[in-house]
Amino acid sequence: MTLRSPANQGDIQRFLRRLGDEFRGAGRLYLVGGTTLVLEGYRQQTIDLDIVFDVNPAEADEFVRVVRELKDRLNVNVEEASPADFIPLPAGYAERHVYVGRFGRLDVFHFDLYSVALSKIERGREGDYADVVTLLRNGRLEWSRLEDYYREILPQMGRRSLKQDPEEFELNFRALAEQWRAAGGQT
Repeated sequence: MTLRSPANQGDIQRFLRRLGDEFRGAGRLYLVGGTTLVLEGYRQQTIDLDIVFDVNPAEADEFVRVVRELKDRLNVNVEEASPADFIPLPAGYAERHVYVGRFGRLDVFHFDLYSVALSKIERGREGDYADVVTLLRNGRLEWSRLEDYYREILPQMGRRSLKQDPEEFELNFRALAEQWRAAGGQT
């Protein structure tokens, strides 16, 4: 991976516009994690533009080619990263994607924020906890629903992947709860 400068809101918007202009196919693009937080104005920058895409398989090669060219031309890191890479996705996640807009023939969404939050909790980094607290504080997540989805996926953690540790996930969720209470939130 080439080291590039962090991306800000303008960089993300420029990437989306150019992608919509240059990729002629139709499909869906999902923004994940820090990309959502920066685009929504909750953070100033992100290291990577994390995305998930769903395009016609016959057009996937073209999509990847365009993204690779844009990475170089716009000097941004773009990574394919889904919350499903880290956690079992909670039921109904596909209905909770948040529409961002249309760029060319691509419909762009924020990936389900609850799935994103749970994947950040799974990682257990301080910056990830801060991101989840920011989403809670700004009303983008509700604590009770986040806790319900956590309880739903906890029994599934570690069944299909050695990378997932249910005990660590539980400890991380407790750490987040403490941070949320310290920020004045109700659990």
